[in-house]
Amino acid sequence: MMKFKLFWPLLVLLLILSVNLFFDPKFFIIEVKNGHLTGSIIDILNRGAPLMLISLGMTLVIATKGIDLGVGSVVAMSGAIAAMTVSQSTGISGDSLVPLFTAIAFALGLSLLAGLWNGILVSRIGIQPIVATLILMVAGRGIAQLITNGQITTIYYEPYSFIGGGYLFMLPFSIFIVVAVLCLALFLTRRTSIGLFIESVGSNPEASRLAGINSKNIILMVYLFSGFCAGIGGLILSSNVASADGNNAGLWYELDAILAVVIGGTSLMGGRFFLMGTVVGALIIQSLTTTIYSIGIPPETNLVVKAIVVLIVCLLQSPDFRKKVLGRMKRTKQLSKNDKGVTLS
Repeated sequence: MMKFKLFWPLLVLLLILSVNLFFDPKFFIIEVKNGHLTGSIIDILNRGAPLMLISLGMTLVIATKGIDLGVGSVVAMSGAIAAMTVSQSTGISGDSLVPLFTAIAFALGLSLLAGLWNGILVSRIGIQPIVATLILMVAGRGIAQLITNGQITTIYYEPYSFIGGGYLFMLPFSIFIVVAVLCLALFLTRRTSIGLFIESVGSNPEASRLAGINSKNIILMVYLFSGFCAGIGGLILSSNVASADGNNAGLWYELDAILAVVIGGTSLMGGRFFLMGTVVGALIIQSLTTTIYSIGIPPETNLVVKAIVVLIVCLLQSPDFRKKVLGRMKRTKQLSKNDKGVTLS
């Protein structure tokens, strides 16, 4: 059981959720109101949907020994262009779905273009991933503000609001989006050779090239997927708050996504990756944020508490750390026995 790769993340998630019981005995209660399920657990899943999506894309990028610091800016760009598309669709009936599909097409198209930009810089030009994606991290947020003219764009369009605020089969629609993207990623990486290629490129790109794997195309593909996931996350986020803020939307999401990936057991050194672990990691971060707000801890300490929890999870996951701690405990216990034996004699 201790060797189960999701044991520690799941244990920490359960502990974080259990803490809420001391402050809110009804925390785990799920009720039916207005025809859909409500409760703190449902809220965590709904609000954590954008982070889960972004983290899935980040997982595959990190598996190739890369990094994508531009996902937060892609979230802002996606929400900005979708909001502007909807707001400028004047003269169209409110029941028409044309603005909805147009906004989704523009948002995902721009997100894929951003992923393509990062992928070309890394795979074709050979720029270090952290530098290449840092360019989009800075410029992308400026592009989002240019799209919205530096203003917060409010969206008054019911079909668009359904993406992040609607319900299907009594559950938030955003959960179904996450499940669909997760299933797609699992199918492509575990039922086809793509997953093996990604792990091979992340472990040893030169050996992969000699084995006939086009590592450049694999790297380009994972950055495209990362942009795609961030674009969907931007749609959900802007839809949920019915507005687009080019300055603050998706802010620091890239760091939360990296933390979620690491908590889930994927190494920053590339190679093996765990998509389900990433989902659990994202839920830990969202649960921690919800817990901090619900129990009355000042929001200013959010980042500090989050960093401490992430450090604890990473230490628990480290075989070397556990070996040192257990070894020291065994030595202490043995010395105690020896001292007791000397005293008795």
